[in-house]
Amino acid sequence: MGNTRQEHWEHIYETKSPEEVSWTQKEPRISLGLIHKAALPKDAPMVDIGGGDSRLVDFLLREGYTQITVLDISRAALERAKARLGVDAAKVHWVHSDVLEWKPAHPVALWHDRAAFHFLRTDDERNAYLKLMAETLNGQAIIGTFSINGPLKCSGLDIQQYDAASMRALVEQYGFEHLECVEETHTTPFGTNQEFIFCRFRNMQP
Repeated sequence: MGNTRQEHWEHIYETKSPEEVSWTQKEPRISLGLIHKAALPKDAPMVDIGGGDSRLVDFLLREGYTQITVLDISRAALERAKARLGVDAAKVHWVHSDVLEWKPAHPVALWHDRAAFHFLRTDDERNAYLKLMAETLNGQAIIGTFSINGPLKCSGLDIQQYDAASMRALVEQYGFEHLECVEETHTTPFGTNQEFIFCRFRNMQP
């Protein structure tokens, strides 16, 4: 499963430009706003799950965060981000892995995921992800997915839609406190709209 998933995303990033994929954002406004609410010190360790060539890392570096990990299943996506950042790429820890196979070296204070979690379609996958998040995170999590008014597919793959209630019910089982959920209408590079929901949680485990 993991290899098939990796091959799918390698092909996408090797054959399509940022302007040809729906998830591209010039400024990750909702993510940044929620990260600011977490009020973390600049040296807090944070991970962007499925960060790919997202520009979130650009903004975090610009704001002075110093311990950023970007994880993605696609090596091509990570290489594209490194090329864009140039010399600043050396300030980031890059991890090429399926999140479900990742073995974190240390805890993190912020777990951010925009549009990776909704590709997990089975209970086993979702449980493995949330168990890893609970074990790795000593702080806050931000998870963004397609909402119940959003698409049913992305990049040719089925996704799982969420609303605030379904996200809370799932994540709170792993010892997380729900802090807030916000909705976003994302305009794709080709002018269509996609409805997202972002939820922020705090890990309440000792």
